[in-house]
Amino acid sequence: MAPRGYPAEFRRRVIDLVESGRRVAAVASELGISGQSIYAWRRQARIDAGVEPGMSTAEHAELVVLRKRVRELETELAIHAGRLSWVGGRRPKRRFAAIKVMAAEGLPVERACALLGVSVSGYYGWLGRPRSARSIRHAWLSGVIGEVHADSRQTYGAIRVHAELTLGRGIAVCRQTVETLMRQAGLRGVSGRPTHRKVPNMATVSDLVDRDFARAEPDRLWVTDITEHPTREGKVFCAVVLDTFSRRVVGWSIDSRPTASLAANALGMAIDNRRPTVGETVIHSDQGTQAGFNWSSQHRVVGGSVGAR
Repeated sequence: MAPRGYPAEFRRRVIDLVESGRRVAAVASELGISGQSIYAWRRQARIDAGVEPGMSTAEHAELVVLRKRVRELETELAIHAGRLSWVGGRRPKRRFAAIKVMAAEGLPVERACALLGVSVSGYYGWLGRPRSARSIRHAWLSGVIGEVHADSRQTYGAIRVHAELTLGRGIAVCRQTVETLMRQAGLRGVSGRPTHRKVPNMATVSDLVDRDFARAEPDRLWVTDITEHPTREGKVFCAVVLDTFSRRVVGWSIDSRPTASLAANALGMAIDNRRPTVGETVIHSDQGTQAGFNWSSQHRVVGGSVGAR
């Protein structure tokens, strides 16, 4: 194609001079242009006239327009993808942050601002503005939240992370802020209770009671369970160890959460109070979720500790 600096009318007159019989070198020297350009113009003129095969000027212009449109569509697609990933709500600051990421990826700032509905001057004004105290604090909190989440082996959700920040580390922060920062960082806790699969038609442990709870002597069979009680200050949980011979409570424990230590403390009190004979006291409970004690339904006291059977 001809250089953009030469108009179409000038190129046509140069071709007419060559077609009239003048030498290409002479025309090039007289007009101060290269002979290679004249040959290219003449060949393009023959293609446009249908004398030689090739792409015509009109087809080439159409191809340039189509390629430009493809680049624009690719840019818009990339910007829309960035908007879906980064922009939340209608806050301009979030849009400016998205444009900054897009600009770092090589996308034009003007096009991104137009598609996201913000001004270019507003974006550059935001870019040159110093960070606010709130954004600096949020950046610091995001790092601390990431540490807490990593220390929990990626199991803590927003509620437990908030509790660790406020109660464990003494950081004043509301739970909604923790939820927002965790969502922005892509951090999630593990929800739901763990599921345990059992082998069909096979007992989990051997049955030491056989549904016979009557005993002729004390400290032969203890039963235990955890109950929930509402109070003015919230829920409390009580673990009780009962001797089936006398129906007497031999150990108990109260806590605000139904943890393994709640059941273990009640059992420890029962062992300290009664000093049962080693290997002769069976402890019966349901199969709860308190690790270390209720994971099996029946236990036997062995040397002041508890062994599952």
